[in-house]
Amino acid sequence: MFQATIRLLHRYWTVLRRPSVHFSLGFLTLGGFIGGIVFWGAFNTAMELTNTEAFCTGCHEMRENVYAELKSTIHYTNRSGVRAICSNCHVPHDWTYKIARKMQASKEVWGKIFGTISTREKFQEKRLELAQHEWARLKANDSLECRNCHNYDSMDFTRQSVRAQAMHSTYLASKEKTCIDCHKGIAHHLPHIPPGEGPSDSPGQTVPKGDDAARVSAAGPNDADRPAQR
Repeated sequence: MFQATIRLLHRYWTVLRRPSVHFSLGFLTLGGFIGGIVFWGAFNTAMELTNTEAFCTGCHEMRENVYAELKSTIHYTNRSGVRAICSNCHVPHDWTYKIARKMQASKEVWGKIFGTISTREKFQEKRLELAQHEWARLKANDSLECRNCHNYDSMDFTRQSVRAQAMHSTYLASKEKTCIDCHKGIAHHLPHIPPGEGPSDSPGQTVPKGDDAARVSAAGPNDADRPAQR
């Protein structure tokens, strides 16, 4: 059986490497070029489809948990009418980083198949772990997704609170901190963090305890969703 498979593969390889008998080099080149365009168009279309809000919220795990929370924040509804969807905050715009992120996120399919967070109870049990993974990822890439929309060089400090001015001009300017250090919980409820296990890289950040997490995040952009109070 094994030898038969080897012979079949060898025969196909011989056909592929043999010069074309019936088609000219120009025809094959043009055909390959057109085929490449069709493939790239289909690939890019599929890639962008997976970045849509409808796709991200297609499963109830996201739609009934984090998406429901997002709708109560300033990233979803605000005075300027600019809405951030899931991919704006979780997928980099740069193509290379985007592909790497998509490959990393493909393991979520595995979780969907085996129902890792298929119920509200399972989601709450895994919430801290999931949040920590995302915080660590954003910390490692210098909050790349945040910078899809927010640019330090374009900030107007005169329109920020005194506290925000101090934090941005000190820690963000020196690169001592990155966005996620202070802005955890800006789009989703913060998980309950057991005593002694809070994020040590964000001194002074208010981390809700137990049921207070939902209440603080639901308070709106003027409270929980403004830059972390430090």
